[in-house]
Amino acid sequence: MTESFFSIRELARDDRPREKLFDKGPSALSNAEILSILIGSGTREKSAVRLCQEILNSVNNDLGKLGAVSIQDLMKFKGIGQAKAVAIAAALELGRRRLIPGPELQSIRSSSDAYQCVRSKFEDLNHEEFYLLILNRAHRLKNIELISKGGISGTVADGKLIFKKALELAASGIILCHNHPSGNLKPSEQDIQLTRQLKSFGAMIDLPVLDHLIVTSSGYYSFADEGMM
Repeated sequence: MTESFFSIRELARDDRPREKLFDKGPSALSNAEILSILIGSGTREKSAVRLCQEILNSVNNDLGKLGAVSIQDLMKFKGIGQAKAVAIAAALELGRRRLIPGPELQSIRSSSDAYQCVRSKFEDLNHEEFYLLILNRAHRLKNIELISKGGISGTVADGKLIFKKALELAASGIILCHNHPSGNLKPSEQDIQLTRQLKSFGAMIDLPVLDHLIVTSSGYYSFADEGMM
């Protein structure tokens, strides 16, 4: 027996995602229904909601895992072209950016404050990236600067580039941040040596390195908190 196909327009108003959101608010919608609003339409065989259920099923309904799916992999689903894949990716990125505190909250007084400022930068990455937090004399965040991108096993953080960037931006203090895609929070010997070298040079030029954070999907490791600065 062939399966009957009904378009969203043929469904009752309460079963149509856009109308349901308008009538009851976004919290009343399932993840698949929210995604279906983004893509707008399905295929001749599947409604937009069913197509989005299929996408979510492929990541065990885990939105964190969906955020790591590339645009190219989204386009492998029949009915998801470039425009729809880009719309999904853009919505997920907007959700990540929503986690970045506003300027009025960006006073860095602890490793937790620093982590809150950078954690969205590392969400869903399967490669290493190295960022620099630029602070003023009041320990308020001036800039977050990307220093380098690397592979799964590491990235190169050039001390000359780090301090060049910090001096250009008139930093009074800096915090180093990079991620471990493996999920291992323990610093490598290379991480330890780099931190010592940068801290030593920063002390010489009166530009203190205040902390070094290693970030994973499960949290962070702070060199300062662990007495390694």
